[in-house]
Amino acid sequence: MLIKNENRIPLNQIQHADSIYLSEIQELDHELFRSFGDSILVDNNLTRKLVSFQASKSRSYYRWYKFKEAFSADLVEYIFNKYHFDSGRILDPFAGSGTTLFASADMGYKSTGIELLPVGQHLIKANLYSRIGNTKNLISELESFLSEKSWCREGERSTFNVLRITQGAYPEETCKKIQRYLSDIRKNANESQQILYFALLCILESVSYTRKDGQYLRWDYRSGRSNGKSTFDKGKILDFDSAITGKLSEIIKDLYDKNIDENLLFKVDINADDSEIELLSGSCLNILPKLSENAYSGIMTSPPYCNRYDYTRTYALEHAMLGIDEGELINLRQSMLSCTVENKKKELLKINDAWSKALSICDNTPLLQKILTFLEYKKDKKELNNAGISRMVRGYFYEMACVIQESYRVLSKNSYMVMVNDNVRYAGVSISVDLLLSSIARDMGFSVENILVLPKGKGNSSQQMGSHGRDALRKCVYVWRKVK
Repeated sequence: MLIKNENRIPLNQIQHADSIYLSEIQELDHELFRSFGDSILVDNNLTRKLVSFQASKSRSYYRWYKFKEAFSADLVEYIFNKYHFDSGRILDPFAGSGTTLFASADMGYKSTGIELLPVGQHLIKANLYSRIGNTKNLISELESFLSEKSWCREGERSTFNVLRITQGAYPEETCKKIQRYLSDIRKNANESQQILYFALLCILESVSYTRKDGQYLRWDYRSGRSNGKSTFDKGKILDFDSAITGKLSEIIKDLYDKNIDENLLFKVDINADDSEIELLSGSCLNILPKLSENAYSGIMTSPPYCNRYDYTRTYALEHAMLGIDEGELINLRQSMLSCTVENKKKELLKINDAWSKALSICDNTPLLQKILTFLEYKKDKKELNNAGISRMVRGYFYEMACVIQESYRVLSKNSYMVMVNDNVRYAGVSISVDLLLSSIARDMGFSVENILVLPKGKGNSSQQMGSHGRDALRKCVYVWRKVK
């Protein structure tokens, strides 16, 4: 089903001084929308459940850790069935929890993932450990550890790292049991130790006073952290015993149910070039230029959205438990794709001077430049709710252009690049991320096969709605193909 462009800005809701900017942005947006013709389609098979973690909640392995930013394995299967992906190696430059890697491997592909955040790296490695080696021995060791419940008895404790933003995150009794648990898992073999540590990461939020809430951790009033000012109630805070018992039981059940033939297991070596699943740790801006040309038969990914979410903060409990200190957290934040207001400008040409092409394309994309000019104008008038928004939006598109350039280079001819992303809104203007990134991809040499739109758009933030009214924003899956 073809879609109409509904980026309409009620001029009676805006100041007259802004109306010229906004009407020009609206016209450029419509012009770019029309340039894609019938490539923009509403796909009624796409649902918010499919393009999020929700559809993975009932699937073995994928359900263990609730990585809210992930899309589902069902989506990977749907896309690979809808479009023909040649046999070979699949790449995900923003691997997250590894959904693309494992789902494509299940379909017979080799896969490579690039991931910056330590939490994502650990999730992928733990999932790999659960799929390799002697599954029967792993199950036996996990069952033995679970039956002993040694964390319930007095004994040695291992302290764990605490960040400023995680201080006091757990009830006192929970904290003691985490320390006992950490001490005891070190007595296990490497594979089971990795899974036991992973299980702990899976339950941290549920046994804490916190809840992940986009840009930060939200604190329950029972933490005492806000001196009685917070009334937020996250609901039931699980006790450590029931949480870890439930998680380990779930993992053991999935290992049983999967009933993997040990002669047909994935061949995995995190550092091997010919492994079926390969993890490269670091920023894709640094790693992509080092990959070989024409080496990948497909890309499926979901980059951080341009929505101010700071994953170094939302995953602070996990990063603290992984031993990341304050300085490392700051470095991670600056290494991420620019998606938070704290991101500083990256010297992209110093990373790779070949990216002058990507930067030039951005410089010559009229809609993008008009939006950036408008945001600077609003910043100068002190009418942005954060002065870093204009810098963030600029950084996001210029950095994504570099990612797109490298993706084109490493893809083999006629291969697809698929991306899940959301449109956003700042200072009353809807930013068509789908159109802008697809325009950049087209100028880079990609054929824009489709921009698949979810039947229902998403609303903007409550803060935005209060100032500018509700405006449905498109959530899309972009399908580009390298034709030359």
